[in-house]
Amino acid sequence: MPADLTALLVTAASLGFVHTLIGPDHYLPFIALSQSGRWSGRKTALVTILCGLGHVLSSTLLGLVGIALGAAVTRLTSIEAVRGSIAAWALIGFGLVYFVWGLRRALRSRRHEHLHAHGNDGSHSHVHDHAHGHLHVHPKPGAGNTTPWILFTIFVFGPCEPLIPLVMYPAAKGNFAGVVLVASAFGAVTIMTMLGIVLVSTFGLRLVPAARLERYSHALAGASIFLCGVAIQFLHV
Repeated sequence: MPADLTALLVTAASLGFVHTLIGPDHYLPFIALSQSGRWSGRKTALVTILCGLGHVLSSTLLGLVGIALGAAVTRLTSIEAVRGSIAAWALIGFGLVYFVWGLRRALRSRRHEHLHAHGNDGSHSHVHDHAHGHLHVHPKPGAGNTTPWILFTIFVFGPCEPLIPLVMYPAAKGNFAGVVLVASAFGAVTIMTMLGIVLVSTFGLRLVPAARLERYSHALAGASIFLCGVAIQFLHV
């Protein structure tokens, strides 16, 4: 293997790790939704891997199309910036809607007391919540499975900014095998880092007693995703 390709592979793997580690959007949404939705470890891993694949492959395909069309690196990176903005706003919107829904659900499930007067027969009171009453929404079969697909769609729009300049170098030399190797190294390390952080975090959080906050788990998940999108869009995290 040529020395320059070896160096490029090491760089791709290193950037994949750092790029994922410093980007909370790569793991925070999965941790939040896994906790609130009580996903199994298998489902959490599967959703994380699929979203990671969509995230990496979308930028890889964009790079390959750009290479085929002879587009400059600056042109491709500007397209990636637009995609990044779309993904950030999508996280903001999804997080806000999920937060409002989760907060409404939490407030409806809050237990409270009703006093009933019965004239001369005295009165009595009882405590209940509205979470299981007749006013709750009956979701359609499979409706609970839409959240991972929403997340997958957002991640397809999310760019891997360092990847395109990396694959352009071997492509400029006509080394297609080098393009595949560099993209694979970057993608594999990115997905493994995502998966490691998500699984370790979700396992650790489930060991922490938080019964009082359980009612607000969906609202907290929505708030986390919303703040993640805000940080990406406005703080360029």
